[in-house]
Amino acid sequence: MVQATQFRGSPSGHIVQTTAELPNIQPDEVLVKVTDSGLCGSDLHFLSVPMVLGHEGIGIVEQIGSACSRLKVGDRVGWGPILSTCDACDMCMTGREAYCPKVKMYGVEDFDIHGSICSHAVRKEQWLFQIPDSMSSADAAPLMCGGGTVWVPLVEQCKPYERIGIVGIGGLGHLAIQFAAKMGCDVIVFSSTEEKRDEALNLGANEFYATKGVSDYATLGVPKPIDRLLITSSAKFNLGLFYPILARKASIFPLSVDSGDLTAPYMPTIARGISIVGSCVSSRYPQNKMMDFAARHKIHSIVEQYPMTLEGVTHAVDRLQSGKIRYRGVISWNSLHDQ
Repeated sequence: MVQATQFRGSPSGHIVQTTAELPNIQPDEVLVKVTDSGLCGSDLHFLSVPMVLGHEGIGIVEQIGSACSRLKVGDRVGWGPILSTCDACDMCMTGREAYCPKVKMYGVEDFDIHGSICSHAVRKEQWLFQIPDSMSSADAAPLMCGGGTVWVPLVEQCKPYERIGIVGIGGLGHLAIQFAAKMGCDVIVFSSTEEKRDEALNLGANEFYATKGVSDYATLGVPKPIDRLLITSSAKFNLGLFYPILARKASIFPLSVDSGDLTAPYMPTIARGISIVGSCVSSRYPQNKMMDFAARHKIHSIVEQYPMTLEGVTHAVDRLQSGKIRYRGVISWNSLHDQ
């Protein structure tokens, strides 16, 4: 039995530190000693739930179940929000497990053993990803959810010769810019102010437009229509704002986690053939390919690092809630030795 240190949400919304005895692993499970955890915007939705927080984990394999064959003790692995799938339905059989009707996700089931802001976690071997040796844990952690979220629509829906619009330069946006640029796309970034122009261009953007106070996006001066538009900002707006600068048959991908309704103009959507496409977190095959691509092309996460202590976790969450983190928080046990 392993005594795990865990950082949980609580009914009050405050983070609490607890210890728990983890169950013996099942034949298809792996015990992982956590080294780092990314902090994702969707974690904020679970602060009032008494569950182990975090779903962008990085750690070292400590024990493997008798049926495990892919991993070995000592491997460095990562994991995201998917806990398990049925592996038998049409979605699973065609490599789209994220859409499995029986998918178990972070925040929905198994509150006690599957988080990543903790000392140890138990995971299904099938949903652990080996981290390339050339990639740091700080770079890898945000890719477990945020990276996969932007990678899937880019690699499945976007062509290298297309103009790709990215709305927002934050936890998702700064990764999307790098991926799209390395894929050879023409990358156009939209942000509320001019503050992040230089950063966007340095990350690989070809064009940058500030939209605050602009009611007619036709006046932004975008020289050619945009083929695909990734919404990585959490701000809600009428998608029709972008229609004047979108190509016919363009696609829009809302990627941030939020509640409420999408708003778009009815007839212009039909007349211009605009597609609004839902896209979930990454399945296993694209996630593995994304990790290899990120390592080869030196995709870097821009992170703020915090120690894996109650004070450190609370401070990181407070920064995320206030919108001050640039651009992902990574909470690390190793940083305790750097204080």
